[in-house]
Amino acid sequence: MSNLQISLAVLGVVLLALIVAYNSWSARRNAPKRAEPVEESADPQRHEPGMNTVGHGSDLTKYQSEPVLGDFGQAIPGADPVQMPESGGRFAEADAELARLVAREAHEEAQRQEALAQDASDVNEPEGEVTSQRTDAAIAAVTTQAAPAPKPLKADPVEPVLTAESLSVSIPPASSVERRGHLDELIDAITPITVAQMVPGEVALQAQPSTRRAGNKPFAIEGMNQDSKQWEPLQVGQRYLGFQAGVQLANRTGSLNEIEFSEFVTKIQRFADALGAMVDVPNMLNEVSRGRELDQFASEHDAQLSFMLRARQASWSAGYVQQNAQRLGFVTTPMPGRMQLQSPIHGLPPVLVLSYDPQAAMGDDLDQSVVREFLLSLDVAQVPRGQQPFVRLRQVAEQLCQTMDGVLCDQNGYLLPVSALDPIQHDLELLYDKLDSRELSAGSLLARRLFS
Repeated sequence: MSNLQISLAVLGVVLLALIVAYNSWSARRNAPKRAEPVEESADPQRHEPGMNTVGHGSDLTKYQSEPVLGDFGQAIPGADPVQMPESGGRFAEADAELARLVAREAHEEAQRQEALAQDASDVNEPEGEVTSQRTDAAIAAVTTQAAPAPKPLKADPVEPVLTAESLSVSIPPASSVERRGHLDELIDAITPITVAQMVPGEVALQAQPSTRRAGNKPFAIEGMNQDSKQWEPLQVGQRYLGFQAGVQLANRTGSLNEIEFSEFVTKIQRFADALGAMVDVPNMLNEVSRGRELDQFASEHDAQLSFMLRARQASWSAGYVQQNAQRLGFVTTPMPGRMQLQSPIHGLPPVLVLSYDPQAAMGDDLDQSVVREFLLSLDVAQVPRGQQPFVRLRQVAEQLCQTMDGVLCDQNGYLLPVSALDPIQHDLELLYDKLDSRELSAGSLLARRLFS
């Protein structure tokens, strides 16, 4: 074999090696970004108990023992003994606190006895008994205070514990925010129902329709509470002086039509007949006309914003998307491929919604499923203006683009410059003002019902 042939063979081997290395690097570069693994404890001495502990690695069975009182100073065989405080020192602080409490109670008892003595002197009772009680209380107080309190030891830091009481203060219940089902003439066609006598709540609940929808429009029945004289949803144990029913004039499916209004009147008439009541049905043409006008306003001022975040180079895995979204406060939902940024007020709709391919979310291994893009959505009418949802949307989009190496696009996938977001925010402020002027402020109960 000539030198030329040897050189060509060596050159071919080197070229082949370079091609393999480049392909490996390119595949690794274009592989989906995966979620960071959860760091485990670095303590080599820590062992988690398990069913198969015996015979595998360190035999931990020889260290297993039932805890008994006085075992504080015992340690693992072969280890240095643990130094314990002197007798009584472990509970010194508790003893001191107990002594202070006893002294305070004795002092209070002495004051009470003194007051009793004064009352007794007014009715000419003997003073001997009172004096004796006062003396005994004073002696007890002096004796307790004279007892030397042990020096308190430095207490170990106590981890804060979340309780139901603390949570109840920070998160108000949904009923304290707004009451569902409250009828309003602004968006409902209300029908009064007059009864001859008081009706128990149990009877009214049994008589109401099984389904409270007329076509695509929801309706509700409320009763005038006998005690509070306020309209409220029907409840067991209450008594009602009268009733009213209302069907919603419009929602995102359209305005109330004649067929839906007739279905509503039929169901309410059956409810009234069961109670022996009278129904005052409003004029159908007027209510249908009101529904069309309200639907026209709602369609002109309805806003649902969606922005797309696309991977700049390497794609993402579903686990990688979830991990970065959770760092910003998003939580998963039962719906695959959907995450929510919850409202700070319990019971209100989410501030933002993040959605991606449901098939990728349902994969067996979230680190292997490929995601190239996902949507950030804001339902303007469902979120209160004071929460500044669009500002939150911009902040979340910017942070995700930086951490995930993505670009911001519109919902059709076209690149969206940052300068285009300022006019959108200005238009939203005008929209908020118009909703406020119509008493349909964003995030209010009426707005959430109308834009649903």
